[in-house]
Amino acid sequence: MHIILEQYKTLVEFLGQALGSDYEVVLHDLSEGNNAIVAIANGHISGRSMGAPLTALALRFLADKEYEQHDYKVGYRGVSRKNGHLRSSTMFIKDEEGRVIGMLCINFDPSRGVQAANAVLSMCGLPPVSCPPAGEDEEGAAQSTEIFVSNIPDVVRGAIEEVTGRSGLPSSRLTMEEKIRIVEALQQAGLFHLKGAVSEVAAQLGSSEATIYRYLSKLKN
Repeated sequence: MHIILEQYKTLVEFLGQALGSDYEVVLHDLSEGNNAIVAIANGHISGRSMGAPLTALALRFLADKEYEQHDYKVGYRGVSRKNGHLRSSTMFIKDEEGRVIGMLCINFDPSRGVQAANAVLSMCGLPPVSCPPAGEDEEGAAQSTEIFVSNIPDVVRGAIEEVTGRSGLPSSRLTMEEKIRIVEALQQAGLFHLKGAVSEVAAQLGSSEATIYRYLSKLKN
């Protein structure tokens, strides 16, 4: 772990206690290709723990080099393991040379506040509020939604489903052209920054690791 990240581990614990149990605070180590959680507070919100990988959206932040234009991203939508909506924010941690080495993320679960508000509204005979508010689920919102997973297979599976638009599609039904398009999309999403991603993609596409590396090499040319 980069020495700069060490001080953030204490910050994670502090923020978790100061903000309370409705706020998950997460530190990702991006140095040396680790891309894993190294500190987490209130992990019950997303169901993740130490060692969990980056989400597909976080990988996209890296692939798009968002950190070169912004020091942080605030207020995008997250989805918890209970399918509850979260308000998520990420700060990019950089070294002395401006290279991104970590991410400090805060995920707020508003469900308790919404329940309390609806209890009051019910007593007043008023309709309940939803979270997110009705009408906010526009088509573009899906592109900035972060779905939290706890292991690499889930990351790969989610990314493949996003590309194909189908869940549980047998690899035997994919053509070579489709597999190349999937690998290209996964590459653009930054998935191959994760250790073990190539072998997992190969397994889920029904291909060999050598084939996946060949696809990647072809895409670079």
